[in-house]
Amino acid sequence: MSQSTDLINLDTLAQELATIQQTGSKRIALLGSRHVPITHQNLIEMMTYALVLSGNRIITSGATGTNSAAIKGATRADANLLTVILPQSLERQPLESRQQLEQVMHLVENPSNDTLSLAEASYLCNKEIVSRCQQLICFAFHDSRTLLQTCQDAEEQRKVVTLFYFD
Repeated sequence: MSQSTDLINLDTLAQELATIQQTGSKRIALLGSRHVPITHQNLIEMMTYALVLSGNRIITSGATGTNSAAIKGATRADANLLTVILPQSLERQPLESRQQLEQVMHLVENPSNDTLSLAEASYLCNKEIVSRCQQLICFAFHDSRTLLQTCQDAEEQRKVVTLFYFD
């Protein structure tokens, strides 16, 4: 039993090391809470801008707060390296988000999730985002159940996960 645990840990370690050492571009998912102070949003925007300038592809969702800041930063650096996956159709997004999202070149809608609650649709959307990335950067609160579940799912898929807490 301990051999299989050791193998999983070695595999995980090897994959994380390879991702960290990778000098080429990566597919980085950036997700987080909607309820983010403007100063934090500015930091997220600058970080995303730098990641894209370094040649990384950013995958995020379309919510306000963290995701909106990521969209701003990626768009400023190179809009072609940004993919936004919505939990539902564009029409179901708040007006303040829609105006920004209409400018995104690579926008994926999920109208089949329009009948689901936002929490359910967001969870499915986050799963799709994680399946497309090599690394997940997440900004959450300790009670952000959907985001924390997404981080756990990403770790189970042996993705490199960086989780920042606001509280």
